[in-house]
Amino acid sequence: MRIPTLYSRLPVAFRGVALRILALSLLMPVALLAAATDALDRFLASGAVKPGSVAVVVADLRDGRIIDSHNASLPLIPASILKSVTTATLLSNVGKDFRYATEVLADGPVKDGVLHGNIIVKGACDPTLGSSEEPPSADIASEVSEAMRAAGIRKVEGAIVLDEDDFAGPSCPPSWLAADLPHAYGTGSHAINYADNASGSRSVSDPGSRLLVRLRTALGRDGVTVGAEPLPVGKRRRLASHLSAPVDEIMRSCMMRSDNLFAESMLRTLSHHLGGDGSTADGARRELSFWRDAAMPLDGVEIVDGSGLSRSNRVTADFMSSLLTTMSADPYYASFFPLAGMEGTLKKFLADTPLEGYIAMKTGSMKGIQCYAGYKLDDDYRPTHVVVVIVNELTGSRAAMRQAASRYLLSVFSPDFSQE
Repeated sequence: MRIPTLYSRLPVAFRGVALRILALSLLMPVALLAAATDALDRFLASGAVKPGSVAVVVADLRDGRIIDSHNASLPLIPASILKSVTTATLLSNVGKDFRYATEVLADGPVKDGVLHGNIIVKGACDPTLGSSEEPPSADIASEVSEAMRAAGIRKVEGAIVLDEDDFAGPSCPPSWLAADLPHAYGTGSHAINYADNASGSRSVSDPGSRLLVRLRTALGRDGVTVGAEPLPVGKRRRLASHLSAPVDEIMRSCMMRSDNLFAESMLRTLSHHLGGDGSTADGARRELSFWRDAAMPLDGVEIVDGSGLSRSNRVTADFMSSLLTTMSADPYYASFFPLAGMEGTLKKFLADTPLEGYIAMKTGSMKGIQCYAGYKLDDDYRPTHVVVVIVNELTGSRAAMRQAASRYLLSVFSPDFSQE
C-alpha cells in the first residue's frame, strides 16, 4: 500500500524519483469510454439520485478526453466542494509559502520600563491563531511577553487594543442559515480569530475578547501590568510579528477536515491581498473575476462564501472540472485532497477496493446534497483524471448515494472489481 505522506504525494518532478510505468495510460481508450458510459447510466438509474439534479464530469488529463458528462452546465449547490475553489484561488494568488502575520505594535514611548501608550494587535484574519487544529501555531501570548521583556516594558499605561480595520463586513455571510450560526461549524471569520472561534461545539461571536483575556493573563503572570483604558493613538512601532504556518499547510488541513472557518478566512484574505476591503462579499467578487480572466466557464456560477455553507452558492460540473484541470499542473494542489479509504472525510469511501488511495476528492454534504470533486491518481500521486459528481435533491439515503457513487467510480476505473 502506498503511504500518503506529503513528500510522496508531490509530483515526481519535485521529488527526483524515477518515473514509474503508467499502465493506465496504455489502456484502450475506447474500452474505458464504453465502460464509463454504461457506469453512468447505472448510477443515474440507481434510485439514489434524481437524474435531473445530478451533474457529472470525468475527464482524462493526459489527452483532454471527456470520458463521462451529464448536465455539465447545470448550476447546482456545491456544499463543501467549494473549498477546493477557495484554496485554488488563494494558492494561485499568494503562493504556497504565504504566511499570515499578526502584528503586535506599541504606540508610545517607553521610559523607565513604562510604555506611555497602548499595545495594539493588528488582525490578519489568521484562522490558526490559538487553534487546536493542524497546523500547529505558536502561542501569541508568549511571543508578546517575550517581545515586551526584550523592549524593557514592565508596565503599559494604556490598554491592549485590537485593530480589525483591514477586514470589513459581517463575520458571517447574510445567506447562512440562522440555525447554523450557534454551532462551531457555523462560526464567523474575523480579522482576529482565536481558538477556532469556538467553545466546545458552540460558536464564539467575539473571539478577540478571548485573546485579550489570554494576553492579560500571560502578561500579568510575567509581572507586566496593563491599564484598562486606551490612551490616544500615537505613532506605532512593531514589537512582534506572529507568523502562521505556510498557507499550503493551512489549506491541506482545511481540505482534509472540511474546516469552514479556515475556508472563510482564506476568501477574506484573498480580498485583502488583492487590495480589497477584506470582506467576504469582496472576496467572492474577486474570486469570480480571477477565474473569469482565466477563461473559466462561469455561466450559472454564483459564489457568496468560501466554505460552501451557504445554499446560495451555485457551481457547474463544467466549471469545477475546468478549474481542477487547470490546477492539476500545480505541484501542491492535488495533495490537499483526502485520499479515498485513507484520510479525512474520505476515510471510509472506497476503502478496501482497488481505488483506495487512488482517488483524491473533496466531499460536500448538506441536507439533500452530496458532492465529490477531485482527481484519480497514478502510482506517483499525480492526477490522471478529473472527477466531479454533484448531487442535489437526494431521493434515497446518503448511504445509498455513497454506495452508488462508489460503484460508479469502480465501474469507470476498475470495472472487473465493480461487478463482483
